[in-house]
Amino acid sequence: MGRSNKGKVSISEQRGWLRLRWTYQKRRYEMSLSLPDTVTNRALAQQRAAIIEADMLSGQFDETLGKYREIGQGGLSVVELFERFMAYKRREVPDPRTLEKYEGLLKHLQSYFRNRQVQTLTEANCFEFRDWLLEQLAPRTASERLSIMRACWKWGSDRGMVRSNPWAGVKVKVPPKQPPKPFSRNEVKRILEGFNGHARYGYYYGFVFFLLSTGCRTGEAIGLKWKHLSDKCERVWIGETYSRGKRKSTKTNQAREFMLTPKLRKGLQALRAELKPDPEDLVFPSRRGGPIDDHNFRNRAWKSVLKEVRVEYRKSYNTRHTFVSHAIDGKVPPVEVAELTGHKEETLFKNYLGKTGKGAQLPPLWDDEEENDDDLNAAS
Repeated sequence: MGRSNKGKVSISEQRGWLRLRWTYQKRRYEMSLSLPDTVTNRALAQQRAAIIEADMLSGQFDETLGKYREIGQGGLSVVELFERFMAYKRREVPDPRTLEKYEGLLKHLQSYFRNRQVQTLTEANCFEFRDWLLEQLAPRTASERLSIMRACWKWGSDRGMVRSNPWAGVKVKVPPKQPPKPFSRNEVKRILEGFNGHARYGYYYGFVFFLLSTGCRTGEAIGLKWKHLSDKCERVWIGETYSRGKRKSTKTNQAREFMLTPKLRKGLQALRAELKPDPEDLVFPSRRGGPIDDHNFRNRAWKSVLKEVRVEYRKSYNTRHTFVSHAIDGKVPPVEVAELTGHKEETLFKNYLGKTGKGAQLPPLWDDEEENDDDLNAAS
């Protein structure tokens, strides 16, 4: 038998019994499976080999081999498969906020399935889990979690850990979501006037004006540095965001660049001349000089000012919805708005576009009828 490739587990037979061989960190491993060489057991061996390969790739390899011997005794559990999937996702998508969803789902799986083995899981079991999950979560959130389970099983199937995907048809009917309610022009004016010159929160006027004028995500504006602006502040590069104490790439992992309005340009030029900042300095720091805490800003400054100017409360993220809606209403081409905000057109219309005017108007089909012209009560 030839030597196995690095990171690859080979299946071999010795005197009619199956064993696995591989190399990890320059050390050779060999493990007997105590299984006779049959077609069925070859499939089980392949499943075990795939688990070892995934652990080596993710850095979760158990050098004692105890984990892999235990799998042979009872098979791979639902929880164990998902834990391996999570280890893979940590390397692929190291975003803490995204991984929070996986950690939350793991707790639900541990609570519901416990030691249930993947090979015993049926589509009916998955539907039962869906119904149980809907008692714990909102339909939209439950739908997202089930999508993760489908992805987990596909990942496991691609690596030989599982065969069929019982989650494929398990979905949730998500009720329609009311479109966002953007701030009106009058409300925007009142909000800006409320921040401008405010005794306590006037410091944030430039930050709020930037959010409303660009449609940037809150974290993108918080993480903006002077080096991201051109020398004359006529152009900005958006490629990073700051949230929960960490700087990372944008939500879509794509950067964008665009020209600023004359008012933004002049305001930023004046601010740069006044502060004489270093390229690495934040454009909109907190009063103490560090990054703005979006929670504190929303709960203190944002809520307070909106209440004072009598504008119905909506989260500060609604500045993004407001920019998109008013830009589209102002005849800016959707493809250009999508480019400015870093979204696909489909996502733009589905999640961010709200009504800024009266909306659709019913045609007066029967208004000219003489009888019951203004009376909607049925004739007695």
